Amino acid sequence: MTEFNRYAMMMEALTELKPEIESKRQIKRAPALPPLNEVLSEFGPLPPEALFMGVASDGLPVLLNLHDPVPGPILIAGDSGTGKTALLQTIAAAAGMTHQSEELQFGILTSHPDEWSALGDIPNNVGTFSLHNQSSEDFILSLASWAHGNKTSQQSVLLLLDDLEIASNIDFDARQNLRWLLLRGPARRVWPIITLNPSRTENISPWLDAFHTRVFGAIQEPQYIQKLDAEHAELDSLNTGSQFSLREGKHWIRFWIPSIDYEVPYKHLNSE
Repeated sequence: MTEFNRYAMMMEALTELKPEIESKRQIKRAPALPPLNEVLSEFGPLPPEALFMGVASDGLPVLLNLHDPVPGPILIAGDSGTGKTALLQTIAAAAGMTHQSEELQFGILTSHPDEWSALGDIPNNVGTFSLHNQSSEDFILSLASWAHGNKTSQQSVLLLLDDLEIASNIDFDARQNLRWLLLRGPARRVWPIITLNPSRTENISPWLDAFHTRVFGAIQEPQYIQKLDAEHAELDSLNTGSQFSLREGKHWIRFWIPSIDYEVPYKHLNSE
């Protein structure tokens, strides 16, 4: 049995025991997350259009098809501290390990650029831009311009935006271009993947309709769960920081994210 399949079984067992553990006021640590490079090595080469997002409870990878625009932009919603940034970083690190930069690139918009410094050496990373700086608006404008003209390029670009609320307050032109990227970006190989704290949904309600694909971390307040149309996902039982839920048709799929070992030098998995 592989390491990540063992971990999946442990996560399921922990979830089942969670109510009993809480009722007895016991503290139980979640099992250690296997490192991303080992998980991806176990899976072997992924399809060139596949973007790795995590591992489902059945041990299979959760993938986004970068050549199929139907899912549209992706919203990652969860309470503070539930791993939204960690999921973005997992996606970014996996992108660098499985794709050459001429195939897939990513840029990061964040209020905390220091949180991303360890991923700065990945060749696929075109930059980390502060949401409090003009550079973030410039990046959105340049990315929208590239997408407008991209009708034949096979390269894809990930727009990793950590905090939709702050981004909704940027300059008018950049805000309009961001809206266009949410509507048309995936069809032009630009994929916005954006986080949101559910307590801020009232401030950005007009933006929510753009997201048909939503990934959820743990959320405790029923009013936010209802607002985000996730009543049957049992989000209050997710393991904080490592487990997420995604709707597929009428069903909910739970998946977990590997750890990123920042002590191991970055290396593309297909390199010699």
